Amino acid sequence: MTSEDQPASARPSNTSLANRYGGQKRAWTVKTKRLAVLSALIVGIALMAWISTSFSTNNVTFKDVGYSTPDATQAVIDFQVTKGPDVSVKCAVKALDSKFAVVGWKVVDIGPNSTDTGTDSGRTTAHRVVLRTESQAVSGVVDNCWIPDAGT
Repeated sequence: MTSEDQPASARPSNTSLANRYGGQKRAWTVKTKRLAVLSALIVGIALMAWISTSFSTNNVTFKDVGYSTPDATQAVIDFQVTKGPDVSVKCAVKALDSKFAVVGWKVVDIGPNSTDTGTDSGRTTAHRVVLRTESQAVSGVVDNCWIPDAGT
């Protein structure tokens, strides 16, 4: 009789359940738990520090408010810029025709904000730019705003 022909209880037991499926999981020790909590706390504090410093840097945002095209030679674009009150920025404004081709373009310098403080501590200012256009514009938008390099 071979070992395959013998009933399972009669076969020699070379492998135990622990060897086959692994032993019981060990619980975390107090030291391991403290280390895990401390690591999570350090990571959380580092994340909060990174978030708070990234929002406090001199970011510039812009929002298109409206536009008008009085005639085929000019477009008027209204927009808002949010930036630090003491920061100077440049904004590229463009006028587009019905095929989205650029028919007018201008880079506008926006200096530091006045001392008036509004709801956002004087960070947002409204601007109006008149562009000369090559042909009839059907829209006007801000393409981008940026803080110019101090060296240029």
